[in-house]
Amino acid sequence: MTGAPGAPPAPVYLDHNATTPVLPEVFEAMRPWFVERWANPSSTHTEGVAARRAIDAAREQVASLIGAQASEIVFTGSGTESSNLAIRGAFERSEAMRVVITAIEHPATVEPARHLESGRAMLTRLRVDASGRTVVPHGLPSDTAVLSVMHANNETGVIQPVRELAALARLHEAVVHCDAAQSLGKIPVDVRDLDVDLLTIAGHKLYAPKGVGALYVRRGLDLAPVLRGAGHERGLRPGTENVPGIVGLGVACALAEADLHELSARLERQRDLLWGLLHTGVPELVVNGAGPRLPNTLNVRFPGVSGNALLAACPEIAASTGSACHGDRESASAVLLEMGIPAQEALGSVRLSLGRHTSDAELERAASALIAAWRNLARG
Repeated sequence: MTGAPGAPPAPVYLDHNATTPVLPEVFEAMRPWFVERWANPSSTHTEGVAARRAIDAAREQVASLIGAQASEIVFTGSGTESSNLAIRGAFERSEAMRVVITAIEHPATVEPARHLESGRAMLTRLRVDASGRTVVPHGLPSDTAVLSVMHANNETGVIQPVRELAALARLHEAVVHCDAAQSLGKIPVDVRDLDVDLLTIAGHKLYAPKGVGALYVRRGLDLAPVLRGAGHERGLRPGTENVPGIVGLGVACALAEADLHELSARLERQRDLLWGLLHTGVPELVVNGAGPRLPNTLNVRFPGVSGNALLAACPEIAASTGSACHGDRESASAVLLEMGIPAQEALGSVRLSLGRHTSDAELERAASALIAAWRNLARG
């Protein structure tokens, strides 16, 4: 983030798992579809056809990033909408009665599952171990209709055993959904390799704008639409398409594919640099989550302080915690509690998530500010 000339430096932005900036290349690709070529893509005149072709090109770009076919991409208004369409749409087409999710899913998965549970569905939650990884059971219930598992956790960055769980779901012909909103553009995501039927994409996690998402729907899978209207997006997402947003998502996916491995390696190096700087200043610091993690994500527990209080005392950075504040009461992150971390310790956690433009100098500044703020709070 940048500040005005002569003003104090802008905060170091370490909240990329919450949202990312729109890349200049993405913005420039979108611009014409706002002010010059604004026709309805369902219209049959020249400008409408041009808009439809722009959507088709973006569909190819999104599909390429995840190893899918263009015809398997459905554009939506957000990652949340994609997950709702996936879980509710698959369940409605099944005669089986059970939805299986992990205990650390994003609300975009949890709430649709709870909605189905209020009707005819039975809901099963798979536990996680102390590392933050879902424990693969010996088997899934035989009446499983839908299994939904995130690719990587948004708080800890821990990568989940999607392929192993999908193999269990196949034994019962259950539909497999994966929320890849956090992992896409940071690590390789291939729908064939993961063996999933449905995969959620959120534009604003990927340097595209907010208000656009996509859902991979394996060829031949029958989904019930959540929204009702005209026949846009194969009848699965009625409503005139957001052409600028879709174009932006396509370009963002193409950019991510172009330098995925290089970016991933740099982010991992920088994440480890940040950890080293912080651990030197706070020797009692502990990482939340172990094993394979997203290269950009560092979730740490500061001893003896509240994570929210620490961030409030450190305006030099923009970051977040997984805890929730309700008036004067603070509750620990549900994800960290599921990992078995005591509530009082979990309250000291902070999630630091790096991005495409994060510099080493910014990390050094952020680490110094966090260490100083922690020392002040710990003394007080």
